[in-house]
Amino acid sequence: MTYDLEARIIELMPEFSKGQKKIAQFILEHGEKAAYMTALALGNSVGVSESTVVRFAERLGFEGYPEFQRALQELMKSKLTSVQRVELSASRINEKEVLKSVLLSDMDKIKQTLEQIDENVFNHVVDEIVNAKKIYIIGIRSSAALADFLGFYLNMILDNVKVITTSGISDIFEQVFRITSDDLIIGISFPRYSKRTLKVLQYAKKQGAKIVSLTDSKISPLCKYSDYVLICRSDMVSFADSLVAPLSVINALIVATGLRKKEEVAKTLEKLEEIWDEFQVYEKENR
Repeated sequence: MTYDLEARIIELMPEFSKGQKKIAQFILEHGEKAAYMTALALGNSVGVSESTVVRFAERLGFEGYPEFQRALQELMKSKLTSVQRVELSASRINEKEVLKSVLLSDMDKIKQTLEQIDENVFNHVVDEIVNAKKIYIIGIRSSAALADFLGFYLNMILDNVKVITTSGISDIFEQVFRITSDDLIIGISFPRYSKRTLKVLQYAKKQGAKIVSLTDSKISPLCKYSDYVLICRSDMVSFADSLVAPLSVINALIVATGLRKKEEVAKTLEKLEEIWDEFQVYEKENR
């Protein structure tokens, strides 16, 4: 659902039953905890039955508690501070099984992404990448690594790719002010969403550029400005973000674009191999 969940709860507060009001109050005050509770656990915390919790979710317009819980988790991810993330992860992850817990969570996020991503949208995005006059890529803070990775490999395939940097050399708007309706911009952002990324997409939208967003849900603020949205499930791992699923989608974009431009890619890599050998870029194996 695209509406503000908290605003919806406040709006319906006068109409809730006594038990539902207890649930609503707990969510408004302790949403970061409620988001990861089962319906039974949430009911026990406020002194109501599990069925009352389920009816509360349905009263808000959700098909059931799992759908409501996902919406609440998405809302909370965008609001939690780093300190709150650490505190929450301590209650969710067994310190003795960190490796197993994180890897299983990453596997689950890739599985969810595969089930939810729209393949037709993905193919349209590849079309836009191949046909754009110029491609801009923006990802800030933790998303910067994703933007750099995508830019690194697209630059091997195409000669019109620019990754917008935030190093302070120039303002981000100075790097994108020439964007036109013939261009494409790819915005990458996950909770907590970057305001600077949103401002750049807003500017690009006014200039008529095509906009692709890689983000975590349909209620992400990036969706407002985007022509195409690729939903990639992410998660909080303590103060760090789990971005394995977005990286997998980016890998797929790179491979799909390379297949569309396979002749150019072959020529480019052949030339690069000569340069790498001449200037000893990579360590050679002795055989």
